[in-house]
Amino acid sequence: MELDLTPQLAKKLYGGDGGAYYAWCPNELPMLREGNIGAGKLALEKNGFALPRYSDSAKVAYVLQGSGVAGIVLPEKEEKVLPIKKGDAIALPFGVVTWWYNKEDTELVILFLGDTSKAHKSGSFTDFFLTGPNGIFTGFSTEFVGRAWDLEESTVKTLVGSQSGNGIVKLDSTFKMPEPKIEHYNGMALNCEEAPLDVDIKNGGKVVVLNTKNLPLVGEVGLGADLVRLDGSAMCSPGFSCDSALQVTYIVRGSGRVQVVGVDGKRVLETRLKAGNLFIVPRFFVVSKIADPEGMDWFSIITTPNPIFTHLAGRTSVWKALSPEVLQAAFNVPVDVEEKFTSKRKAEEIFFPPPN
Repeated sequence: MELDLTPQLAKKLYGGDGGAYYAWCPNELPMLREGNIGAGKLALEKNGFALPRYSDSAKVAYVLQGSGVAGIVLPEKEEKVLPIKKGDAIALPFGVVTWWYNKEDTELVILFLGDTSKAHKSGSFTDFFLTGPNGIFTGFSTEFVGRAWDLEESTVKTLVGSQSGNGIVKLDSTFKMPEPKIEHYNGMALNCEEAPLDVDIKNGGKVVVLNTKNLPLVGEVGLGADLVRLDGSAMCSPGFSCDSALQVTYIVRGSGRVQVVGVDGKRVLETRLKAGNLFIVPRFFVVSKIADPEGMDWFSIITTPNPIFTHLAGRTSVWKALSPEVLQAAFNVPVDVEEKFTSKRKAEEIFFPPPN
């Protein structure tokens, strides 16, 4: 059966005055289930508060818009209260409890991409809320909760039954949440828009790679990530992940075109991309993108913490490593054609500026 690789937009699962949570459905994007990948998006309005929860999946969070506060409790550790803003990537290993809060006028939007291989549902995240009508303790009897918390029955009923909001609530503007601490940010997050560039090609594009070197916590998550900013009308070289990893891509800004080629040289995807689209490239399939004139940015996770890519065009491509005789025999072309081929793209890497 052929897999449908068509890029998809997220759909709203729940929300209210404080904001909403959206997710991509594996029924509409089958590669989520096939690749054991989950994808969701949290959007918080001013004073919106995403209630404390833990998930059945390790994730990378990426702030798409706005600024706010993230509360993170690693297993058997103290709470970290982080200031977060657009461009921040945050590694969320198994077992972390998180909450999110927006105190600004601008909507805070956070993307979540992660591994669902150990999740309850392949291709979907399941969150377990600590409070609210669907909170864990609503399922326990008053006796059990009272014994666990060493509280009287009346107090237990007040604690468990007072929060009517489901997942996301809007706090009163006078309510004071914990102030973020910059020292909590270090080691927990990395701003991909401010980090040193791993690739910077004039009129081509820029890349920041998230790996165990600049954010060691991604090693516990088991995922790598990158932010790619492709300049107007530039091309991203055809390439594939040579370590059997899947690449999950979310279009952050702009638009463009994509082609994906799979087994037997068959083009399995040719379509347009726009902001908000999510698509997945299967293992070893080759992908290439061309940005529209306004450029195109995307954030990707790769299902290994230190990904390795092989490119099929440019100075670092595999073609440049092969001997001329092998190229002539493989393409079945004369020397002059092979020489013309190998003489091109000697300076450019990965990104190619638009033709003059």
